[in-house]
Amino acid sequence: MDDEKPIIEQAMETATTAVEATKEAAVTAVKKVRKAAKKVAKKVAPKKASRKKAKKASKKASKKAAKKSSKKAAKKSAKKAAKTKKKAKR
Repeated sequence: MDDEKPIIEQAMETATTAVEATKEAAVTAVKKVRKAAKKVAKKVAPKKASRKKAKKASKKASKKAAKKSSKKAAKKSAKKAAKTKKKAKR
């Protein structure tokens, strides 16, 4: 350290240097973590083909659910119609 500079100025320079070094280290660490996360995501995530299969499966499931719900609704409406017919005959 320079003896000519005041102690406060020397301390400020030291602190600034430390902050800059810490900042650079943090940026580097973040970059490394992102890169590692991308690698893991590639290994864990399903391939495109299996993504397509998953999409198709979800479409099939939604179609089945729609069919079931429409069948249930038809049954209910048929029952209600039968009940109203019986009431009307009385």
